[in-house]
Amino acid sequence: MDDKLSININIADRLYPLRVDRKDEESIRRAAKIINEKVVQYKQKYAEKDIQDCMAMATLQFVIQKFDTEKRLDNSPLVEQLEVMNDLLADFLEKEG
Repeated sequence: MDDKLSININIADRLYPLRVDRKDEESIRRAAKIINEKVVQYKQKYAEKDIQDCMAMATLQFVIQKFDTEKRLDNSPLVEQLEVMNDLLADFLEKEG
């Protein structure tokens, strides 16, 4: 059974036909809605700009948010500290044992 679904997504007054997994439809529609809301905000704030400028600014904002989220979720400094502590503990136990 084909679990794909053909949908049309409207982003900034353009229709994009997509073939997506059924399980992803809701997320894709929600993402398009959020993009459109952000584009409308930029159109209202910068009425003299064209839709391409508004799309570019919305995209930039979303990518910055993505980077910030990735930075907050980066646990490599914690892993490094735990490795150092583990080495110190191993050295201590070796000397004491």
